[in-house]
Amino acid sequence: MTSDGPFSNLPDVPSFQLSSRSFEDGATLAPPQRSGRLHAGGSDSSPQLSWSGAPPETRSFAVTVFDPDAPGARGYWHWAAVNIPADIASLPEGAGAEAGPQLPQGAVQLPNDAGFRGYVGAAPPPGHGRHRYFMTVYALDVEDLGVAADTDPASLGQQLSQHLLGTATITGIFER
Repeated sequence: MTSDGPFSNLPDVPSFQLSSRSFEDGATLAPPQRSGRLHAGGSDSSPQLSWSGAPPETRSFAVTVFDPDAPGARGYWHWAAVNIPADIASLPEGAGAEAGPQLPQGAVQLPNDAGFRGYVGAAPPPGHGRHRYFMTVYALDVEDLGVAADTDPASLGQQLSQHLLGTATITGIFER
């Protein structure tokens, strides 16, 4: 992994716009987006995300949240959701709840590095320094990415590279 994000080897594709009402790009993540599961002080609520300008041939979206600054060589996957229908252009705060009740029909959450299907908030080890949380939306040319529900998010790169039309990324920051 590089500091540029989890899939720096993906094809060069157009970018589109991504924003959040939960935090500003490059700003500190708010308490709801921090982990309550791994450390006190958060609620493991995925941020609100809105996107626009995706390529017109988009047939679905995938969303990931990745911390490349986590200890270990592979970073830390906080969330991955695939098969989000192409007519969806936003997800509400909390859409990544473990049961996924606010995700659109057909969307599938993959297991995060905490071991469950859903969003786990920011939780860098105390004193470990500033961590970046890359939140990326991928525009895809298929309705169903064809990944099993137990797929490790780190393994998504190959499927994404075969179907990628565009990406949009914003970054949150947190340090304890």
